[in-house]
Parts: sequence; structure tokens; C-alpha cells
Amino acid sequence: DKHNSYMEIRNQTRYFLLLGFTEEPDMQPLLFGLFLSMYLSTFTGNLLIILAIISDSHLHMPMYFCLSNLSFADLCFTSTTIPKMLMNIQTQSQVITYAGCLSQVFFFFVFGCLDNLILTVMAYDRFVAICHPLYYTVIMNPQVCRMLALGSWCISVTGSLLDTLTLLRLSFCMNMNIPHFFCDLPEVLKLACSNTLINNIVVYFVVVVLGIFPLSGILFSYSQIFSSILRISSSRGKHKAFSTCGSHLSVVSLFYGTSLGVYLSSAATSSSRTSLVASVMYTMITPMLNPFIYSLRNRGMKGTLIRLLGRVASLSDGDVAGFS
Repeated sequence: DKHNSYMEIRNQTRYFLLLGFTEEPDMQPLLFGLFLSMYLSTFTGNLLIILAIISDSHLHMPMYFCLSNLSFADLCFTSTTIPKMLMNIQTQSQVITYAGCLSQVFFFFVFGCLDNLILTVMAYDRFVAICHPLYYTVIMNPQVCRMLALGSWCISVTGSLLDTLTLLRLSFCMNMNIPHFFCDLPEVLKLACSNTLINNIVVYFVVVVLGIFPLSGILFSYSQIFSSILRISSSRGKHKAFSTCGSHLSVVSLFYGTSLGVYLSSAATSSSRTSLVASVMYTMITPMLNPFIYSLRNRGMKGTLIRLLGRVASLSDGDVAGFS
């Protein structure tokens, strides 16, 4: 009887409520303006990185190929959650459909895992470039790069499908309130009436395979890179070798620092509010800062972006002149 009533509720109630940051009306315009500007900055920055790499033949190298994939993953990662949150703030609605919630969980995991795996591929690329420079063009040839990118996509989608499909077997109770600005899987699982043991096992399995293993790969790559750099006799050579992986190391530190911070803070405190505020770091701040880190620290990327923006400006000036 009890199980049937739960199933009825689930069938009737095909939506969740995203409680977001605050329900105070005075705060809504401020939050909307802040998150809209962050989203536009993230979208524009990552799009410019992709266009710069496509347009400049000098950047058709493994490192930049990986960077364009990372920028695309970041762009999609933020687009999974922020537009819906902005729409909810604007319409003063907290509703997200059951299908919409499942879609958010799926794409959030796909692009989050993809970020992770692309960063690992980039660490491997730097490892080959610094530790085996003579064999770099042979090991990191275009076909290998494409296979690594395709493999990252396939693994991310498979891991995300495991997490999302196991959600379909759950039934949900009357309380459909998610104290978050998106359908965060741990928060969704808390609302389930049925047993979530299988879901938790799958989540931990995916986190270990797509989180811990890639991080271990990155740490191993950098341990080899640093030992190789220390063996270089000239200080100029050391500086040049380290500068080639400085941007990637900054992005890795930011990505793992913020995402681990979220899960450690949520584990240390049962407060959903702490997790909510901390998750802003890796869902919004990190994807927004990545283009700045790569464009400011990389001379080739900086030059290409300046030329690209110059062409865009001259085209727009020509259009204005033609119009007048």
C-alpha cells in the first residue's frame, strides 16, 4: 500500500523545486545581474579561445587541441545549470521538471567528467613534451590526440549514463525541495523514498574511476615533469620548461581545489548552504577563470586573441562605415 502511494505521488508529481540561494525579493535582481555577467564572461571567454585556436594554424598543436576541448567542456558545463537558474530568478519560479532534472544530472556529469579527463590528457601531453621531447611529434600525433579526445567523451558519457539511469528506478516522496540552484545528484538522492544503496555505490564507483584515477595520472605526470626539470642544468632551461606547463598547473589546482573543497566541506558539515556556496566555485568561477589563465600566461594564445579581436573590431567598423 505504502509503496503504491509513493508510486502514485511520483507519477503525479513530475517536478522538483530548486530553492536556489535566497527567496528574498530584494536580492533577486542583484543575484540575476551577478550570475548573468559571470555566465556571459565564461561563454565569451571560452568561445574566443575556441575561435582563436581554429583560426590560427600556428595553434594547431596537441596542447591547443586539448585546450579547445577543455573550453568547449567548460562552456557546456556552465550552460547546463546557469541559464535555468537565471530563468527561475527572472520568472520568480523554482520549478524544474522531472525530465529537466534528470537532464541536468546527466549533462552536469558528462561535462564535469570531460573536464577531468581532458585535464589528464593535457598533463600527459606536457609529460611527453618535457620528459620525451625527441619523441613528442611521434607520440602525440594528430590521430592519437583525436583518439584521446574521443575516448574522454565516450568514458564521460558512459559514466554519466550509469549515474542517471539508476535514478529512474527511484520513487520520490512528497518533499520535492532541492536546496540548490541545480539538480545536484547527492541532493536529489536525499529526496528518494526507495533504497538508494545501488545509486550510492554507482556514484562512488564513477567518482573513483573518473575522479581519483585521472587525478592520480595528473600527479604522476607532474612528479615526472618536476624530476626532469630539476635535472636541467641551466636556469633559463628550467624556466622555459616550467612555463610550458604553468597555465595547465594553475587550471588543475583551481579545478581540483574547488571541487574537492565542495565535497570536503559538505562531508564536514551537513549544511546544504555551505555546499551550495562552495559549489559556485567550480560550477561558475573555475570555467570563467580558465580562459584568462591560458590567455594571460601563454604568449602565443595572447597574440592570436589580440589579432582575432582586432579583425572583429575592423569588421564591425567596416559595417558601421558601410551603413553610414
